[in-house]
Amino acid sequence: MHYDSKDAKYGRNLRKGAPKDFEALAAFEGSVFADDDEHALSKKTRELMAIAVATTTQCPHCVEIHSRAAYTAGATEAEVSEAVMVSAALRAGGAMTHGWMSMKFFQDEGSQD
Repeated sequence: MHYDSKDAKYGRNLRKGAPKDFEALAAFEGSVFADDDEHALSKKTRELMAIAVATTTQCPHCVEIHSRAAYTAGATEAEVSEAVMVSAALRAGGAMTHGWMSMKFFQDEGSQD
């Protein structure tokens, strides 16, 4: 199965199955991305951060929603591109760090011979 943005309609099943938890999550997300004066970071910055996190966690729904919201918040194509590159750099860094662990465990096995 492929991702389809229309799949968000199945959120109603989650809402029905766990209404209190669903509402708490929706309220939290609404607060985090609210367009008000109570945040230290601008709406645009928060949306760019969300794009970076969404591309790292590979959530297609979040990529779509926050890319559209970043546009609405005034982000430029260059800013979105940089957010994606930050994400890619951190993802690559995580792969490298796990590579170090692979080498450590591999060498640990070799030293047990």
